Amino acid sequence: MKVLVITGSPHKNGTTAALAEQFIAGAKAAGHEVTRFDAAFKQVHPCIACEKCHTADAGCVFKDDMEELNPLLFAADAVAFVSPVYYYTVSAQIKAAIDRFYANDAVLHKGKKAVLITAMADDTMESAGGPNATFKGMFDFLEWENGGILNAAACSTAADLENTEYPKMAYEMGKSL
Repeated sequence: MKVLVITGSPHKNGTTAALAEQFIAGAKAAGHEVTRFDAAFKQVHPCIACEKCHTADAGCVFKDDMEELNPLLFAADAVAFVSPVYYYTVSAQIKAAIDRFYANDAVLHKGKKAVLITAMADDTMESAGGPNATFKGMFDFLEWENGGILNAAACSTAADLENTEYPKMAYEMGKSL
């Protein structure tokens, strides 16, 4: 199985980076081929809803790092979205990449499994409500199988993951694809 991991944190050694690494380790242990796209370190222009992608054969008007992501996305059997929760939603960096899925909407329907992994400072699940609902809706719209959601509460730094089950849970999620 080809697995694409799309991350959204601007912190290379942060909480979601650690969770992504555990997810990837689990997926590789299960024999899956894994590719990672770190949206925060790429040039991804936000969608401006110009509709050029749906009216011309040229695709999106922006020629940026989505040209790297798109072939990986099309080829993936499973997609993992990994992001910190900033103010009740995922980071702007991962959201910009997801919004650009619009240019390839018809190609993306059906045939994929998807998971969401988030981390947040909030010690309740209230902050995860927005991302969880958004991703459940997106998975339903795209007709992707929901492979699970992991929300790491009270984890604003990678050190906060110590003495929690979250790294193990991320590993098992990757392994169970």
